[in-house]
Amino acid sequence: MSERLLTIGELARRAGVATSALRYWEDLGLLPAPARISSQRRYPESAVALVGVILLLRDAGFSLAEQKALMASRGVALDEWRRLARRKQAELDEHIAKARAAREAIDHALRCPHEDILQCTNFRGLITARLAGQPLHEAHSH
Repeated sequence: MSERLLTIGELARRAGVATSALRYWEDLGLLPAPARISSQRRYPESAVALVGVILLLRDAGFSLAEQKALMASRGVALDEWRRLARRKQAELDEHIAKARAAREAIDHALRCPHEDILQCTNFRGLITARLAGQPLHEAHSH
């Protein structure tokens, strides 16, 4: 028995996305062109999982171009897939470090006993470092 085919509306509902997103991803090559029956798109059931992969990659911070490269290398060029994934992992580590430094700076500002934050030695040190071109996540020593 062949796999059940879904209309674009059915796929959109099952995946929780807009039909325009599906058409856009198809145009970009993230979703393979579906079969057409009476000029209407018909997707295999397996397209639901593929949309799930697209959403997961988006949530993990991959751009559409990165998603396309990852999906093209899937099962064909494992080394390329790993290289792309490691590069994204390094980007995420950088974002996490920046977010942690920002969080710690704000936490310090909230706990700081100085009524005027400009009187705080730690805060002044951060200002000096930033004015010297050092990013917060590098300037913040905590």
